[in-house]
Amino acid sequence: MELVERTETSYSRPRKRSIVESSDEHGEEVFKFRILLPNGAITDLTLHGPGEEMFVDEFVDVVRIEFERSAKRTPGIKRKIVWDGDVYLEDLSENKIRKRIHFNRFKSNKLHTLRLFDGAEDTVDTFQNMWDLTPDTDLLSELPAEYTFETALADLIDNSLQAVWSNTLGDRRLVSVAVTDQGISIFDSGPGMDGSDEKSIVKWGKMGSSNHRSSKGLAIGGKPPYLMPLFGMFGYGGPIASMHLGRCALVSSKTKESKKVYTLYLEREALLNNSRSECIWRTDGGIRDPLEDEIQTSPHGSFTKVEIYEPKLRCLEEFQLQCRLKDIYFPYIQCDDLHITGKTTTPIEFQVNDVNLAEIEGGEVAITNLLSCNGPEFVLQLHFYINLDTTSKTTSNQGSGSYRQANARLKCVYFPIVEGKESIDRILEKLEAEGCRILENFDNFCRVSIRRLGRLLPDARWGRLPFMEPRRKVDKGQVLKRCCYRVKCFVETDAGFCPTRSKTDLAHHDPFTTALKNFGNKSLGKDSEAIVKVHKGGKPLSVLQLEKEYQDWIMQMHEQYDQEIDSGEDQPVIVVSPRNKKELGISSDVVRVHQAIRRKGASWKSGQKIKILKGAVGCHKNNIYATLEYILIEGFQGDVGGEARLICRPLGCPDEKGCLLAVNGENASLDIRKSISFPISVIDSGKCQAIDTATWKYQLEKRHEKAPSTIDILNIQQCRQLEIDGALPVGASVSAGLAPPNEIVAVVRPFNFVSSSSSKDLDPKYIVKDDLEMSMEVKCIDGSKDNNECEPVCAERVKPSSRSGLSGLYIFPLGCKFPSLFRKAGIYKFSFSICTGSSCKPLEMQVVVTPCSIPRKWGILCDKQGPFADGKPLTVRVGSSFPHLSIACYDKYYNRMPFESTPEVKVKIMAGGSTLVCVKEMMVDLSINKMTLQVTDMLIESSNLDLIRPQYKATLEICSGDELFPVSVPCQVNPGHPHHLKMTRSPKLENSLIPGHVIDKLILELFDAYDNHVAKGVEVRVEVEGFCFQGRDGWMHKVDDHGCVNLSGLLKVTGGYGTSVHLSVSFGGKILLKEEFQIAKRELRMVSQVPSHCIAASQLENIVFEVFDSEGRVDEGIHDEPTHDQFHALTLTSESSQIDSTIRYTFRRGKCTVPSIPVPREEGDFQFVASHSHHPVLRTSVKILVIRAPKLELATLTEPSTPIVHSQCSDGRMLLLQDTYVFDPKHAHALVASLFEDGKKLDRGLAKVGVQIGSIENKLKLLNDRKTAIAREIYDLEVLMEPLSFSPFDHVMDAKDLVVKRIEGKGDDVVAVFCNLLKTIQIREPEKQYVQDVIGVVALLGTVNSYRLSRIFAEYLGEDYMLAVVCKSNEAVSALEKYVEKGEIDWSCSLHEAASASEKTINGRFRVICLEDIRPYSGDITGNDRQRKLALPVPLLPSGRTPHGFLGYAVNMINLNMNMHITTAAGYGLRETLFYLLFGEVQVYETRADMQEANACIKSGAISLDGGIKRGNGILVVLGNCDPEIRFPVEPEVLRSSQHTLDVVKKITDKKAEMEALSAEILKETNALAKARHKFGKRREQLCKFMEEKAPFIKEVMESRKQLIAEN
Repeated sequence: MELVERTETSYSRPRKRSIVESSDEHGEEVFKFRILLPNGAITDLTLHGPGEEMFVDEFVDVVRIEFERSAKRTPGIKRKIVWDGDVYLEDLSENKIRKRIHFNRFKSNKLHTLRLFDGAEDTVDTFQNMWDLTPDTDLLSELPAEYTFETALADLIDNSLQAVWSNTLGDRRLVSVAVTDQGISIFDSGPGMDGSDEKSIVKWGKMGSSNHRSSKGLAIGGKPPYLMPLFGMFGYGGPIASMHLGRCALVSSKTKESKKVYTLYLEREALLNNSRSECIWRTDGGIRDPLEDEIQTSPHGSFTKVEIYEPKLRCLEEFQLQCRLKDIYFPYIQCDDLHITGKTTTPIEFQVNDVNLAEIEGGEVAITNLLSCNGPEFVLQLHFYINLDTTSKTTSNQGSGSYRQANARLKCVYFPIVEGKESIDRILEKLEAEGCRILENFDNFCRVSIRRLGRLLPDARWGRLPFMEPRRKVDKGQVLKRCCYRVKCFVETDAGFCPTRSKTDLAHHDPFTTALKNFGNKSLGKDSEAIVKVHKGGKPLSVLQLEKEYQDWIMQMHEQYDQEIDSGEDQPVIVVSPRNKKELGISSDVVRVHQAIRRKGASWKSGQKIKILKGAVGCHKNNIYATLEYILIEGFQGDVGGEARLICRPLGCPDEKGCLLAVNGENASLDIRKSISFPISVIDSGKCQAIDTATWKYQLEKRHEKAPSTIDILNIQQCRQLEIDGALPVGASVSAGLAPPNEIVAVVRPFNFVSSSSSKDLDPKYIVKDDLEMSMEVKCIDGSKDNNECEPVCAERVKPSSRSGLSGLYIFPLGCKFPSLFRKAGIYKFSFSICTGSSCKPLEMQVVVTPCSIPRKWGILCDKQGPFADGKPLTVRVGSSFPHLSIACYDKYYNRMPFESTPEVKVKIMAGGSTLVCVKEMMVDLSINKMTLQVTDMLIESSNLDLIRPQYKATLEICSGDELFPVSVPCQVNPGHPHHLKMTRSPKLENSLIPGHVIDKLILELFDAYDNHVAKGVEVRVEVEGFCFQGRDGWMHKVDDHGCVNLSGLLKVTGGYGTSVHLSVSFGGKILLKEEFQIAKRELRMVSQVPSHCIAASQLENIVFEVFDSEGRVDEGIHDEPTHDQFHALTLTSESSQIDSTIRYTFRRGKCTVPSIPVPREEGDFQFVASHSHHPVLRTSVKILVIRAPKLELATLTEPSTPIVHSQCSDGRMLLLQDTYVFDPKHAHALVASLFEDGKKLDRGLAKVGVQIGSIENKLKLLNDRKTAIAREIYDLEVLMEPLSFSPFDHVMDAKDLVVKRIEGKGDDVVAVFCNLLKTIQIREPEKQYVQDVIGVVALLGTVNSYRLSRIFAEYLGEDYMLAVVCKSNEAVSALEKYVEKGEIDWSCSLHEAASASEKTINGRFRVICLEDIRPYSGDITGNDRQRKLALPVPLLPSGRTPHGFLGYAVNMINLNMNMHITTAAGYGLRETLFYLLFGEVQVYETRADMQEANACIKSGAISLDGGIKRGNGILVVLGNCDPEIRFPVEPEVLRSSQHTLDVVKKITDKKAEMEALSAEILKETNALAKARHKFGKRREQLCKFMEEKAPFIKEVMESRKQLIAEN
C-alpha cells in the first residue's frame, strides 16, 4: 500500500465531441471508468456527455493521455505499454470491446472497471494503488485503545457473520476460521464483494464505509434473542483488526454475478503510521479466477476470505479457542428460540480448524446450561426509551425521530445445590478441568452475562442487578438471601444498546447501560434519563410486583430443586412447627433433628468442640469456639429443597442456656435459646473445624482471665498520659458553675487486674477490649429541697474506642455536651454499668456542688399553700390585701441561698411603665433558717384602675430598699363592688313620656368606693314599673367593658297617659338609684256636631274624633303606622247590635273619621263609647235620642221628576228619599238581581285567581323541597369522593358548563333551544320515555386531554355533527317530534309542546343520531382498559416501522369517564357506536409533515395537531386557520381516578344539572306568582269598589220593599 499526497488533477485533450471535465451544469450524463493497464498501473477516467458511443481507439487515446500525466507521480512502473498494438478493452464479465464502446450499456455516475490489453503476453493480475482506502479523519481519533487476540479475531468474524446472515434460502451459511502459527484465515460464504460501487471491496478496507453502520436501526426491536448480526458500529473492524493480528492481510472476494475474484492487499505500517488528513491511502489490488477449493466450499458462487500473514499476537490453545468462540457466538451455533417447538437449530455453520463448533461440548456457556436446573426460567422483557426532545443528546445519536429506544430480555436461571454441593462450584471445577479456568469463586462468580444481537460481550461480567437483591422482608429472609446467590441472569439486547469500541462490554456512560445496571433500584429509577417498561408474559409489572414475583420464583426453585442434605447417621427426632424459626434459620414447618452426620468425609456429632472461622456466614469479626449440639434438616426424608443447619452453643454460654430438645411422647419441641445457628455450608467451605480438648480448655482459661470484672475511672494523671483534658472532680465539694471536664474515661478491668501497681493502669493487657456497651447515668439530689429524691440529669451510652494508640476506652462526652452540668447545687451521682448481661460490677461515684456566695437575684416561691398553687395569676380587689408571698434569694445559677438578715422591702404595682400603686402597709418576716422572706398584709388602695381596664392586668414588683434584686410577678387588680352610679338620660325622661315610645338614651355608669369604674360582667338589678324591657326578660343586667349598663333602646313606656313610671337600680340588696317619671296627659274628644235626636234606622256619617294634649293642641303624633310599630285606632262599643266593635278606625295625625254609625230601629236613648284601641284611658261617651221616622210614599225609581223628601243626617246634610215613589216590585227585583249577578261574577273571578295562586304556591313548595333534597344528596355524594378529587373534576365540570353556555348562547339556534328545554323537560316530565332515552349533544358526551385535540376534532367533525342530538332508541327519536296529515309537524306534541310551554320556538332542522341504527365496531377491545379503547392495529409503513409522529386513533382519544355507563340494548358503548361512526379509523399525527410522510398507511383519513386534515377520499386541508366555537371539553392529564369516583362524579353532575333546571323552574313560577298576586289585587279592588258603590242603593231598595210588603 502506498501513501499518496492529495492533489487535484484535471486535463484537456483534442476530441471530436464535447467531453468536458468541469461540473455538469447542463444536466449531461457523467460516466466514470477505472482502467486496469497491462503493466499493473491504473487510471481513473471521467467523461461528461460523451454521447451514445465512442470508438475504442479514441477512448484509448484519452486513457493514454491520462496515464502519461499520472505516470510522473507514480514511480516504479517499468513495463511499457504497446499503445499501437492489438489494443482492446474487457469488462469484468470478460466481454471484449474492440471497435466501439456503447455508453448505454453503462450506468452514469457509477464507477465501472475495464481492463486494457495491448497484445503482449506478460499481462499482470495485480495492480498498483488499485483501491482508495482514505478514511474520514474523524474516525482516526475513535480507534480502540487496544485489541486482544480474541477481540480482534471476533471483529473479523463479526463481518463474516453479518455477510452470511444475508444469504438467501438454499445458500450455504458457513463461517470457517483457521488459526496456525503461519497465519490466520477467515472464510465466509456470504454475498461477497467486487469492484462495483454497490459491492465494492473498498468498503471492506476503507474505515467508516461499512454498509452495516446505517442499517443498525433494523436490528432494534423484534423477538429475542435478537439474532440479526448488524454489529457494525464504527466502520473500522476489518482493516484495524486484521492489522492487529498480523503485519499484512489479503482480502479475496467474489459475488454471484462476477466471474472473477477481486483482491485487496493491506500493510500494517502504512495504515497505522500515516494518518495525516492531507494524505490519500491507496493499496494494491487484483483480479483473479476462483480456486477450486473456494468453489467447493461455497457452491452458490459467492464468498469472502481474509488471510492474515505473519501473525504477531499469541493465540490460545486450539480447544480453548474453540470453546471461547462458541461462548461468544453460541446462539448462532445452536439456538432453541428460533423454532416454535423449542427444537435446537443451527442458524450458522461455524468451523474452527475444520471442527464444527456445534460438536464441541466445552465452554462456559455449554457447561452452565448443562448444570442449570430444569425448572422454569424467570423471563422479563424490557423496553427502554429516551425522549430526545426533553433530554440531552448522548454521544451516539441512535434511533429515529425524537426518541431513542432499545430492548432487552432478561432470563434468570437457577443453579441449585445438589447433594450438598453448589452447582456453581461444579461449573468452576469443570471449567478448570478443561483448561478454561476463570479467576472466580462462588461468592464473586459472574451473576449477569450480556449478549448484544446474540454476540457475547466477554468483559460484561456483572454482579447481581438491583432487582436480584433480596431487599423485601419475608419470613424466609436468610434462605432467600442464600438462594439469591444461585441465580444467574442472561441478558440479551438488541442494537439499541451501544457497546464499547472493542465490543467487549456495554458503553459505560450510555443512558441505557446505566438504566440496565440500576434496573430494580427504586431510588435511582426516578432520576434516570431513560424510561424502562417491564413486561413478564405480556403483562406489565411495577417494581414492587417484579420484586415479589422474582422472590416467589426463587423460593419455588429452592423448594423443588435444592438438595442440602438427605439424612444423618442416627435416627432423627421429628419436630413439627418449631418455635424461633427465624433464630433457627429455617422456614419449614417440619424439621428433623440429628445428633450425627457425615459431611466432607468426616463425622460430626453432638457435643463435639468446633471452631467457626472468621468470614463464615454469621461469623464476621472473630473466630467462634462452640459446642455442636444438633444438626437440623428441613422436611421429611426424601423432600427436595430442605435446608440443613448446625446448632452450636458458643464458648461461655452455660449448658442451661443452650438449645433445648424436649421429647414428650410423640410430641417434640426445640428451643434454640442462646445457641447459634450456622448453615451446613460452613463445613463445605472449610470454615468449620473440629478442635481437641486441650485447645478447648486453653480457650476457656483465656476467656476467664480476660472476662470483665470491674469498672475503673481514669484520674487526671492517667488522662494526661492519653492527652485527654480533665477528669471527674471526686472527693471535695466544688462551687456551682465549675466547668465539667470535656470527657471522662472509663475502662473495664479483667479478673487478672490488681490495682496495687499504678504502672499497670494503662497496660493494654489489663483493659478489656470486648465490644461491650457501657452506660453512664447522672442523677442529682437538690440540696435546697427537703426530700432526697434523685432527679435524672443526663445519660449516655458509648462503645469502646481508642485514643493515643490505646483501645478499650469508654470515653463519655461531658463538658462538650453538657457544659452547664455543675451549675445546679446538689449531690451528683455518677453510675457506670455494662448494658448487656455481664459479670462486671457497676461503679458509682459522686460530686458535691455548693451554691455561690454572692447573691444575684430574688424570686417568689410557688409553694403548695402559696397564692400561686392553682397556677393562676395573683389576683386582688382594690381595698383588700394581697395574700402572703414567700421570697427566696438565688445566686447567678439560680441556686437557692440564705438571706444574711431581714432586708428592707419595697412593694409597688406597675402598669404601662408607671407606678399605679405604692403599697405602704405590709409585714416582713425572715424564716428561722433564713432561706425564706415572708411578706404579708399588703393593702391595695387606688382610684386609677381605669387606666388598666378592662383586663386590669398589672405587675407586682418587690425589691430591696436599695432597689437591688427586683422581682416582679404578673397580677390582676380588680375594682371593688358597685358603690354609686351616674345616670345619663334622654331628654324624653326630663319632659313628659309618651306611651309606646322607646327610651333612646339611658346609660347607668357604676363606680366602686374608690371612684373606679366597676369591672365588666358585674350584674346589677334594674327594676321598672310602667316600663318594659324589649327583647329580653329578667331584671339582672351586666356591666359592659366601659363600666356601664346601657339601657338605651331597651326600655319601652307601657304606662297609660297621665300615669307615673318608676326605675330603681340595686346591687347586693343595696339601692343605688331610684327615680320616678311622669307620662304626658292626652284627651279624646268628638269634634263633629251630633244632633240631640236621630230618626230610627238612619245613620250618622263622617263623625270626627281628635286627641288633644294638655295644652289643647291636636297631638299629631297619634298616627297609625304599623310598619313602625305605631298602632293608633279607634273602636266603637255600644249595647246596640248595629255597631260592630271589632272594626278599627285609624288615626291620621291625631284625627280619626268614622264613615258611618248606624242608628238603632227602636226609639229611645242611643249611647256609644269611642276609645283608643291600645290606650283605653283615651275614651269618650256619646248619647243621642232616637225617634220614629214619618211615613212617606215612595215614587217610581224611573221617574226623575218625582219630588224628593230630605231625611236628617248627623252632619246637617239630608238623606234623599222620594216622597211620591210608586214601587214596582217586578222592576226592583230584576234590578237588584242584575246587580247581584254582577257582584257574583266579580267574586268568581277573584276566587279563580285565588285558586291559581294557591296552585302556584304549592308547586313552588314542592320545587323548593326537591331543590333542598338534591343539595343534600350532592353533599352526601361529595363526602364519598376520593381525596384531592374535586379540583380536576371541577375543572372538567367548568369546561362542560362553558360549552353548554356557548351552545345556549347561540340564540334561536335549534340545539340552543333544545339544550335549554332538555333541563326543563327532565324536571316537568321525567317519566316520559323519550326524555329518558335522550342522551345529549355530541359535544358534551366526551372529553379530550388537550386544547389542540379539542380544536382539531371539532374542526374535523364540523359544527353540525358537534351539535347533533344523540338518542338511544328509535322510540326516543320518534317521540321528539310528531306529525299530522301531509307530514306537517304537530306543534302541540312532544318537544314542541315543551318549547311552547317555555315560551320558546323550535325552527329549522337539527341532526339526530340513533345509537340503535349504528353498525357498531366489531373488533377486539383493549384488555384491562377502563376506557374500553378499540384494539385497532398500529399503522405500518412499507419498511415495517411505525410512522413518526403517530399519536393514536381519534376514536380512542375521546375520554368517556362519566359516560361509560351509556350502552345500547346490545351492550355497545358510545366508543363502539357513536364515536366510531363519527371518526372511524382516523389517525392522529403530531404535524402535517408527519401525516404526509405516513400517507402510504392512511386508509380512513388522518388529522394533525397543527391543523392538517386528510379525509378518506384524499382531500387534504392544510391552508387557513379555523377556531371552532363549539369544542369538546378539555380534561387534564391528572384526572385518572377510580371507577367509583367517576360514578360518583357522574351522579354529582346529573344532580347539579337537575338543580340548575329546578332553579330556572322556581324563577319562572315565582314570576308567575307575582303576576297572579297583582291580578288578584286588581280583582279585589274592583270588587270592593263595586260593593262600595252599589251596596247602599241595594240596601235602601230592599228596605223599602220590606216596608211596602209589611204595609200591604
